[in-house]
Amino acid sequence: MSRPSSPYAPRPEEERQPIPDPAAPPFAPPAAQALLSDREISLIRASVAVVEPLAADMAVYFYAILFTRHPEVRPLFPPGMDAQRGRLLRALLRIVDLVDDPEGLVRFCGHLGRDHRKFGTLAAHFPAVGECLLASLARFAGPAWNAEIAAIWTKAYAAVAQVMMSAAEQDAAVRPATWPATVVHRLSRGHGIAEITVRPHLPYEYTAGQYVSLETPWWPKQWRYYSAANAPREDGTLTFHVRAVPGGTVSEALVHRAVVGDVLRLGPPMGDMVLDAATHRDLLCVAGGTGLAPIRALIEEVARRGGRHQVDLFLGARTGAELYGVDDMLRMAQRHHWLTLRGAVSHEHIPGIRGSLPQVLAEYGPWYQHDCFLSGPASMVASAGETLTLHGTLPDHIHHDPFETPVLSAR
Repeated sequence: MSRPSSPYAPRPEEERQPIPDPAAPPFAPPAAQALLSDREISLIRASVAVVEPLAADMAVYFYAILFTRHPEVRPLFPPGMDAQRGRLLRALLRIVDLVDDPEGLVRFCGHLGRDHRKFGTLAAHFPAVGECLLASLARFAGPAWNAEIAAIWTKAYAAVAQVMMSAAEQDAAVRPATWPATVVHRLSRGHGIAEITVRPHLPYEYTAGQYVSLETPWWPKQWRYYSAANAPREDGTLTFHVRAVPGGTVSEALVHRAVVGDVLRLGPPMGDMVLDAATHRDLLCVAGGTGLAPIRALIEEVARRGGRHQVDLFLGARTGAELYGVDDMLRMAQRHHWLTLRGAVSHEHIPGIRGSLPQVLAEYGPWYQHDCFLSGPASMVASAGETLTLHGTLPDHIHHDPFETPVLSAR
């Protein structure tokens, strides 16, 4: 397919694709009912395969025509759009990945709908987004785009939009869109990591293992995702482990600028990597770097429930000095007989803990009678998951946040 010339300038002759009325009855498919036929799913995925090599350009084009045609939506977005464009692509690919899983699709789009309340998104914005999304797909798909594919995408987008709007409406009836939260404690952990504890001004309900979006006062409208490092506490505080990423505006502000008394904003909790997802009594927890945060929260939750699970925890790093949080977890293991801790160091010779996490997991396995919770860099999570699957662990027993979510590469 030839690359379109001047990809960021809207073509005068472009036809705007019809988008269903957002006031139509909300879409709520039964879990067993497919959203699209097999043929429609095949055509949706084929069209995405065509535009995927040009996805970055398509995202730039999408926002260019969105802001040109509908300038009223521009204030909802941050001045710098690089991260936002990436989120659009991740969300779109995730939706396409789930298009043959109605239950998973509804769950994911419900999360999106609730999360988008923090941006000030209204039902009236969805037709504008849909119109520009379909126009972008049509432009970059070129000859692969036709009336049938346009109709399928219109149908799919209408369903997604209705799920998001319905979830947002139901959420608005029971809780705020955002929660102001005051920094009440800050501790430097070295290696560019800070432990930041906040107290929300309003009750904030979440489940151990979930992640939260944060906005700082220095970078309005720029939200980044971090996992809470604790199970819910009586005083309502949450602790986050934040690593300053070079060029990461939010992470660097949290690590190097935030002090006690600063007020942040929290978005709603998200994620399904929670203890209630487990079906086995025995748990395997694998963490790398600040990925220890949600694992620590899960272990605290096991303790809160009386230690009814046996937990094997593996911490991975390149060197012994980078084994983040190992002292804290050793103290927890001394307090709780059901918790066992092991380390894996890949780039330094340390007797007893030499090797990458996948190698060490294979050595101590098999783990097919465990529920496995993985958190850390996406490459580590992927390799650990492949190792577990290779040695007999069922995919349904391997729990981690989707690779497309920013929590795996928060900035």
